Amino acid sequence: MAYFLQQLVNGVALGAIYGLIAIGYTMVYGIIGMINFAHGEIFMIGAFLSLIALLLIAALGISNVPLALALTLLFAMAFAALYGWTVERLAYRPLRGSQRLAPLISAIGMSIVLQNTVQLLQGARVKPLQPVITGGLVLMEGDGFVVRLSYLQIIIMLLTLALMIGFTWLIHNTTLGRAQRATEQDMTMAALVGIDVDRTISATFVMGAALAAVAGLMVTLYYGVVDFYIGFHAGVKAFTAAVLGGIGSLPGAMLGGLLIGLIEAFWSGYFTIEYKDVAAFAILILVLIFRPTGLLGRPEIEKV
Repeated sequence: MAYFLQQLVNGVALGAIYGLIAIGYTMVYGIIGMINFAHGEIFMIGAFLSLIALLLIAALGISNVPLALALTLLFAMAFAALYGWTVERLAYRPLRGSQRLAPLISAIGMSIVLQNTVQLLQGARVKPLQPVITGGLVLMEGDGFVVRLSYLQIIIMLLTLALMIGFTWLIHNTTLGRAQRATEQDMTMAALVGIDVDRTISATFVMGAALAAVAGLMVTLYYGVVDFYIGFHAGVKAFTAAVLGGIGSLPGAMLGGLLIGLIEAFWSGYFTIEYKDVAAFAILILVLIFRPTGLLGRPEIEKV
């Protein structure tokens, strides 16, 4: 029981990170009906920005951990949002009226460009970081096994929950949220009633990139290492989470992220860790076979 509880804690913390990245995928798909395959690289850039900010803050002599993390978060979110805006302007907006395959190829190309740019600027070696947040709580002990909930895991869970609630409220209760929902339903009619479609889509990319930067900071603090390739692995897992939960649904993205995290944690704990990705994708295949829209997705109904 103690070992099961520890894997549950680890899975929820990992799933929260996947869920934050998955929200970026599902927001972009919901508004333009396309997958932003450069989103994983935005997450990777957010992780590098977080590492750079933490090192700069330490060099400046700022030793207050909450202040340092707050400044790091603002720095990473601001620059990652700029990258998200740039991806939309370069890879999507010029091709918005073309065939659906064109922006897909453009996004994949942008992903490769960002990945190799970071590799050239930062090098291919893994960049380590000393633990910033240490300590935690002991939940229980059993059979010589101690179940620990670290303070960092608590922060990850609470921050993810707060962001999820905040973005859900924003989409359902603000002018920007109404513009996003109108653009999602009918882009042409939204423009006819006075909505700035280009600005709304750009804002969606910016919001998704900012959430990816938050996930990048969490991963940097949680694992203590970053490299130029983490965006590919995390991006694929987050995309899987978005599809599993129901692409286009914010609660679905978070649910899918939690499920992927739990599957990985329990498979790694009870079976061989080399096949944890196989287990996650096998579950995805089964869900898509028996429920193609995902767990919380709704089938699209064309009106004629």
